[in-house]
Amino acid sequence: MQFTATQIALLIQGNIQGNPDVSVSSFGKIEEAQPEQLSFLANPKYEEYLYTTNASIVIINEALELKQQVKCTLIRVKDAYTAFAGLLSKYQELVTHQLNGIQQPSYISESAQYGNNVFIGAFAYIGDGVKIGNNVKIFPGVYVGNNVSIADNSILHAGVKIYNECVIGKQVTIHAGTVIGADGFGFAPQQDGSFKKVPQIGNVVIEDYVEIGANTTIDRATIGSTTIKKGAKLDNLIQIAHNVEVGSNTVIAAQAGISGSTKLGSNVMIGGQAGLAGHLTIADGSKINAQSGVGKSLKQPNSAVTGSPAFDYTAALRSQVVNRNLPDLEKRVKELEKMVQQLMTERINS
Repeated sequence: MQFTATQIALLIQGNIQGNPDVSVSSFGKIEEAQPEQLSFLANPKYEEYLYTTNASIVIINEALELKQQVKCTLIRVKDAYTAFAGLLSKYQELVTHQLNGIQQPSYISESAQYGNNVFIGAFAYIGDGVKIGNNVKIFPGVYVGNNVSIADNSILHAGVKIYNECVIGKQVTIHAGTVIGADGFGFAPQQDGSFKKVPQIGNVVIEDYVEIGANTTIDRATIGSTTIKKGAKLDNLIQIAHNVEVGSNTVIAAQAGISGSTKLGSNVMIGGQAGLAGHLTIADGSKINAQSGVGKSLKQPNSAVTGSPAFDYTAALRSQVVNRNLPDLEKRVKELEKMVQQLMTERINS
């Protein structure tokens, strides 16, 4: 597909600087792009490549002042990164929109319902009572259990598993290998030291505009629902336990784990490999640093914590400074002890 600078500028509401008729057919990083490719510059670290890139079109921030001439056509926008991301989304929509129909072999229950322009890839399994909306794309090897609901424009990539009774909202993207609705980790300890399984009879509800990375697991609730609210973004390799609630527009990085019944507020940010204990409440706007271990609720909105156990981010940074200076502090204390000892000796002798 070919797009001219004029067409792209209309899509992202940008201003053209250069040849408006130049066209591109693919994307490239600014330092590696070739002719007929589109790139962008948002990070000042890469500005040097703007003057040497072979890209035909580069999207830049409207505030950027050029230090020298460029050979490419520029499209100036308020936020180059956001504009480029929007273009990639539109391009992906064009590509996936072309997918439709049902590949064989696949199994679709006679009681399942699906809307218009649906794609169901080979070796997919669609169970009894499933409801699939318009423009849904289900890639090969996906399992959709009984009575699952998937709303319009959602995408399930290869190998996704959706257990019975789960609900997927509209424009949700779930990447390869993710499991939605497996049993929560519920076992009652017995007097003889064994564990009795507690049946997990709830489900998972994923609201609209959520994206979930590859090989993430979201457990069904014991009773009720494990809920991922509107606009949340989950990275790869995340574990969400039973009855957890992830607030709207919350982002969680890879390898984080959220224990059962913990409630995350809106716009929470959780770094990679962070771990949260169960039955906690995390206030709106909280920021949890990578590898932090959170064992108690964060009740103050927009606070930041780090460490294990996690505590106030600013206080933790001060503690790190002190820790780095401990060898020098030890040396100074020993020198002070020596001076005090000398003064005491002189006083005794006098």
